[in-house]
Amino acid sequence: MFDNKVVKGYTLNVASNIVFVGRNPPMSYVLAVLSGFSSSKGEDVILKARGRAITTAVDVAEITRRRFMKELSVSKIIIGTEELPRDGGGTRAVSTIEITLNRALPTEKVVQDADDGNVEKKPVSE
Repeated sequence: MFDNKVVKGYTLNVASNIVFVGRNPPMSYVLAVLSGFSSSKGEDVILKARGRAITTAVDVAEITRRRFMKELSVSKIIIGTEELPRDGGGTRAVSTIEITLNRALPTEKVVQDADDGNVEKKPVSE
């Protein structure tokens, strides 16, 4: 149904650009996010995590945004709870998070005039 790509322990759902965060080091998932942005023309990649992996998902979003893609922004964060069945009966509540990362393409470019050195902003389309 979905075209999943598993590389070095992370799972990237290629069709919808979803990265499922688990127990691997954050840099593995940073690589997944970067490949998600480069492999598709979509501007969004979604990080999904639950339980203890939530902190790793937040780390992945921040590492990607601060070190690799300065134009990246967090467009949406959804938190929730899933009820999972226990082995001995009953249910257990597990927290979940979805972080939507958006690549904001630049709308302006800074141009410096070669003659007088003046700097001005122009729309990208020019």
